[in-house]
Amino acid sequence: MGEYINIADIFAEDVFTDKVMRERLPKKIYSKLSKTIEEGTELDLATADVIAAAMKDWAIERGATHYTHWFQPLTGFTAEKHDSFVTSPDPDGSVMLEFSGKELVKGEPDASSFPSGGLRATFEARGYTAWDCTSPAFVRRDSTGAILCIPTAFCSYTGEALDQKTPLLRSMEAINTQALRLLRLFGNSTAKRVTPSVGPEQEYFLIDEEKFRKRKDLVFTGRTLFGAMPPKGQELDDHYFGAIWQRVGSFMKDVNEELWKLGVTAKTQHNEVAPAQHEIACIYSKANVAVDHNQIVMQTLKRVARRHKMKCLLHEKPFAGVSGSGKHNNWSLTTDDGFNMLEPGKTPHENIQFLLVLTCVLKAVDRHADLLRESAANVGNDHRLGADEAPPAIISVFLGEQLEDVLSQLIDVGTATHSKGGGVLQTGVRTLPDLNKDATDRNRTSPFAFTGNKFEFRMLGSRDSVAPPNIVLNTIVAEAFCEACDVLEQAEDFDLAVHDLIKQYATEHQRIVFNGNAYSEEWVKEAERRGLPNLRSMVDAIEALVSPKAVELFGRFHVFTESELRSRAEIKYETYSKAVNIEARTMIDVASKQIIPAVMKYTRALAETVNEVKSAGADAAVQLKVLQKTGTLLSETSSALEKLQEVAEAASRYTEGPERAHYFHDVVMPAMQDLRSPVDKLEMIVDKDMWPMPSYGDLMFEV
Repeated sequence: MGEYINIADIFAEDVFTDKVMRERLPKKIYSKLSKTIEEGTELDLATADVIAAAMKDWAIERGATHYTHWFQPLTGFTAEKHDSFVTSPDPDGSVMLEFSGKELVKGEPDASSFPSGGLRATFEARGYTAWDCTSPAFVRRDSTGAILCIPTAFCSYTGEALDQKTPLLRSMEAINTQALRLLRLFGNSTAKRVTPSVGPEQEYFLIDEEKFRKRKDLVFTGRTLFGAMPPKGQELDDHYFGAIWQRVGSFMKDVNEELWKLGVTAKTQHNEVAPAQHEIACIYSKANVAVDHNQIVMQTLKRVARRHKMKCLLHEKPFAGVSGSGKHNNWSLTTDDGFNMLEPGKTPHENIQFLLVLTCVLKAVDRHADLLRESAANVGNDHRLGADEAPPAIISVFLGEQLEDVLSQLIDVGTATHSKGGGVLQTGVRTLPDLNKDATDRNRTSPFAFTGNKFEFRMLGSRDSVAPPNIVLNTIVAEAFCEACDVLEQAEDFDLAVHDLIKQYATEHQRIVFNGNAYSEEWVKEAERRGLPNLRSMVDAIEALVSPKAVELFGRFHVFTESELRSRAEIKYETYSKAVNIEARTMIDVASKQIIPAVMKYTRALAETVNEVKSAGADAAVQLKVLQKTGTLLSETSSALEKLQEVAEAASRYTEGPERAHYFHDVVMPAMQDLRSPVDKLEMIVDKDMWPMPSYGDLMFEV
């Protein structure tokens, strides 16, 4: 069974925490660093030298031999370059281990080799990583040894953001400034900082590594491009929250221990809806720390899976016909003295500050629904959004009965006089206690749902960084707060002005509120009637990034420059085209080299059987029928393959950017589906021993 561990004994043991800094840094140095973390003051090089020396000594005690500036370029993954602590050896042959403040604060990776969307030419190689001291350094252990990882931002020589971290930190400053303005209006003079808190949930699939290696589509693209559904899928709902298989449980145990050592608050683990699908969730932390931690979670899931001879699939839709994987982003705003600005209290109708915050969020989401949708757009998520498993591509807000009733009172009669209570849930069993009910139910079909004292954005794909949606959320809410404060700061009668503003926002933006079934076709029609955008694909959504509205918004709050937005749009168009092109080429390769030869081998064997049966004077009608059906499907496969080859090659005629991406979406993707259709039917006919790859049943039910 293995030894049991005490979480408290190992938690954050490999993190350069505030406690470690207090113990190892001189009081004056610790005070300067704390001021930098809390207030954003600049850190001088002399102070950085002392911090670097203490960090190096601590890391070496933890077994570290190298350090790296750990950053998040626009690849969607993390990046790192390892440097050892070794300096030039002394004449006597001994070696010194050093780490300077300059090395801590600044690194210089090659900026031209990462996606920049035209911000950097190939010959313009210089880029900088800058230490994000608000996210603690940590020692990561893997096959390369123990590495001191220093979370950093990544920007170009000319100052443009080339990463996810820099605009996230900018957006956090924007919402801090505007939220403090709002709090001051309500008499709060003690709060010094307002921070977005984020708690990401992470879904993933686990399959056997040996079977994974036999699927070229999984190896090259992360999803199955062919595959017939097994007799059993998820229709019995028996996997969801079911008993965790022993092999998976052992994997989860190791994942938790690694995460806890790195200070990641892994809290919840369970089986998800689809066979072989699981989830891990972490407790809330500051937005930039939560983004870092989620990257650590994804890396740890993949690394530990390999150790257990499994493969962790983070693609949003690795298997057709069963639920895909998402990532729920739980977002709230908290002050440095522990107050949650999204806490409604027991009587939300009387909580004027909360109602203003709430209606500002409604205004922000309604006005910038296209940006919020774009922040969750990636190639894999197109296969997931809108299915009967995930929110549609239409942004709406679920508030629940209590808050919807309060807003209705404000809109209809001008004032709210009461709030619906939760009541008591009577179980009807004497030995079970009666339970206090929440004031409202939850809605798992809503893409943006209020869940007690936070908003849960449920549209994200499982591979995504959680930075983009939080950048958007922070910025659009900062704008709404700013506009509210502009009005209220000039008001002669504050109480009347805030009441009128809440009613105005609730009335003007009530179209975004929807408490019903967001999976239904009726809602799609209703959303169209309301004028809500329905950006069905990633390609359709990207344009929102460079709209005049977005350029003005992000420029006003110094989150993105126009050139940074255009670069990101260019990268996304290019990413979409390249990803679909890889999938198309993989389908062509697999169909040509594996599937068609396997089917031809099967038909030859079947034809021989037909001849043998006829020679014996028996009726071969059944065998002939199967042979004819197989032949027909093989012919369809061959024709579809030729068509896919043709349209994939024709893509070269289209220039990079929107035109090429739309071609891949509108032409290549349908051709891929046309090839998949007859192949999946053939899989149900051809002898399993002759089929060239593991089936869905092999992959999902034999972990």
